[in-house]
Amino acid sequence: MVDFLGVGNENIKEMASAFPKSKIVSRGNEILIQGNASEILQINDILNSLVQHYHKYGKVTHDNVQAYIKQESDLSQSALDDEVLVYGTRGAVIKPKTANQKQLVKEVKEKDLVFAIGPAGTGKTYISVAMAVKALKNKEVKKIIITRPAVEAGENLGFLPGDLKEKIDPYLRPIYDALDEMIPSEKLKYYQENRVIEIAPLAYMRGRTLHNAFILLDEAQNTTPMQMKMFLTRMGPNSKVIVTGDRSQVDLPHHQKSGLAQSVNILRGVAGIGVVELDGKDVLRHRLVKKIISAYDKEQPKE
Repeated sequence: MVDFLGVGNENIKEMASAFPKSKIVSRGNEILIQGNASEILQINDILNSLVQHYHKYGKVTHDNVQAYIKQESDLSQSALDDEVLVYGTRGAVIKPKTANQKQLVKEVKEKDLVFAIGPAGTGKTYISVAMAVKALKNKEVKKIIITRPAVEAGENLGFLPGDLKEKIDPYLRPIYDALDEMIPSEKLKYYQENRVIEIAPLAYMRGRTLHNAFILLDEAQNTTPMQMKMFLTRMGPNSKVIVTGDRSQVDLPHHQKSGLAQSVNILRGVAGIGVVELDGKDVLRHRLVKKIISAYDKEQPKE
């Protein structure tokens, strides 16, 4: 508890100073909150984030507390209430936590095709999966289709054991992890067995027309221009498409152009198509991730 609360409960005191209208008390392994409803919800969200942080890193520092308080205060509580996407399987509320993530949600609501571009850890894939799950639960679509180009990142697929599915699954692991947090395991298994949720390599999309579906193309920086055109022309009636990617992590051969960069240049400004750029301010992983991204950006500026 000392690692979580801080010496002398300094982490709780820091939160109390940020919410002077509320009372936060630590008793044993329980934390009690008294105050108005909106502040209690905000404090609860911050505490849930800090608990997740503790389980990942084994400690909560003064800087961590300040960072999560700032994230929560960036958006008003009334706006956040409207932006709850889904309730996670472990009780967590899944919603946009930064201004750019909120903009991504807004663009997806208003447009049928949205590009979400940004570095690792900005939540572009996670928020996109949450939007897809929400649309399925609200019966806005009949299925979710999530796809990735199976591009080798310095490793050879042929040397991995197993059949094609077993070779491809590791590349799709981040998608499975996100779905596991949002849909109970038995229901997720049912959805996959009945093709309500389909996760497949991009090559499997060729020749299909995807209608009444929420479609997510992840790691789109590793598509070729022809693959990207093939994918974008799969859209059918009543479909939503999100394309996510990171320009700085292209694993294609050096002579091959990225389909993501080309498609954004061609389609930016087209009515009904949105482009959201996320950056280091949206990174919600370990605080060092922001510094790592910043250092790499300085060493290798974006073209």
